[in-house]
Amino acid sequence: MSNIILFALLGAVFYYIFKSYGRYTAQYSQKAFKDFSVSYESLKDSDLGLFVALVAKVAKADGHVDALEAQLVGIMFDDIAKIFPEPKKTKELLKRIFNEEKERLDNTTQIAHALGHALKNDQAQQEQFMQFLIQLAFADGEVTKSEENILALIAEAFEFDPAKYHAIFDQFETMMKNGHPKNTLDDAYKTLGVKRDDDMNTIKKAYRKLVRQYHPDIIKSQGKSEDYIKEATVKTQEINQAYETIKKVKG
Repeated sequence: MSNIILFALLGAVFYYIFKSYGRYTAQYSQKAFKDFSVSYESLKDSDLGLFVALVAKVAKADGHVDALEAQLVGIMFDDIAKIFPEPKKTKELLKRIFNEEKERLDNTTQIAHALGHALKNDQAQQEQFMQFLIQLAFADGEVTKSEENILALIAEAFEFDPAKYHAIFDQFETMMKNGHPKNTLDDAYKTLGVKRDDDMNTIKKAYRKLVRQYHPDIIKSQGKSEDYIKEATVKTQEINQAYETIKKVKG
């Protein structure tokens, strides 16, 4: 499996284009959730809980969740959890929802209908979630039939515009084909800002720092321009390929 997995997942996050910034910020903010009673039931039934459930199903659609995918999903959990009154508890519950839902496909339609209904009056937000899911399906470089089927099921439940769906799909596919990250070992060390004699722990720390720097999640990427998001996507592709290049050499 090609390890543009991280690029694909991060690209999905980076490619959130928040056209309805004011309304989105009002809904997903610490102020909005200051009185939220954090529990498994309340979080699971919230928009973000339903979204995490769908992320889990798309991530596992090809049969497994890669360790690097899981790491980036964890970063997303960190940042989502910060808007809730009890971040640590919230993160653990998000992980629980993800881990439970990745093992189930029988309720995908039900969850997608629930989230689609919750977002029926906010098409921009619905589009943002759909963008994430479509691009997550490219995690291993191509969309498998099982991933395609789940995406189609979710889009149908959302009553998502088929023309818009294919436009998003084609846009990300083109972006992946046009990406040309650096491949040489010297370039890889330079990209991560590390030295040849650094150990893997040092390299991993530098890599994770860059991942976070270029990882505006579904909360933090609000208001970012399309050009910024595209540039961040390309940069992330370079970071992840650099890390994979070094890891192959150092083992």
